[in-house]
Amino acid sequence: MNIALLTAGGTGNRMGQDIPKQFMCIDNQPVIIYTMQAFQYSKDIDAIAVVCIPGWEPIMQAYANQFNITKLKWIFPGGDSNQESIFNGISGLKSNGCDDDDIILVHDGVRPLVSNEIIANNIATCKEFGYAVTGLTCKEAIMELVDGNVHEIEIPRERLVRTQTPHTYRLKSLLKAHEDAKKQGIVNTVASCTLIAATGVKDQHLVEGSEKNGLKLTRPQDVEIFKAMIHSEPEPWMK
Repeated sequence: MNIALLTAGGTGNRMGQDIPKQFMCIDNQPVIIYTMQAFQYSKDIDAIAVVCIPGWEPIMQAYANQFNITKLKWIFPGGDSNQESIFNGISGLKSNGCDDDDIILVHDGVRPLVSNEIIANNIATCKEFGYAVTGLTCKEAIMELVDGNVHEIEIPRERLVRTQTPHTYRLKSLLKAHEDAKKQGIVNTVASCTLIAATGVKDQHLVEGSEKNGLKLTRPQDVEIFKAMIHSEPEPWMK
């Protein structure tokens, strides 16, 4: 199976609202539903799992029922960190009978503009190489912040990647990486790709993302950008 594992276990402190950001409604629809719909409508996805804030599972299921997210099969409790939440999710998949060779697309629950093309390319790349990381090479001039000052980075910008999600792996590979991380004392990694890299994997293949998929709803201004993007129409003259 190809399974989307959505991370929605955070409280969203930087958004500064009274409700976790994944449950905020934009145009009468929760953010997490926009994200689930991207995978619901993908012909390449067989099932969806969500890692949720403990106590919010009934609300998550109720929203899924309301918006006809029929591919949602599992809701797992989140942990104290992103790394713990993902481990809870993949452990839950394993204990619920998922196969070691199932392909898992780990995706941010508040990154709602992932395209069918990105989803399909992640699956194809994982099948061929075993690992897939969505991202874009940098077009900006990148500098390092040191004690309040910006310093030059010697790495050429075309070699620097702004990662997005999904990050895609076989279930057995992702489980092994988390188990290895525990043995090595690796904690609080910010993403699956950094955890995999920290455990010694050097061949994570890049899947080209998009500027739209780069939008992760983190701060209030991101909501304004998201609303503008979902209501925009492409210029008819553009190729």
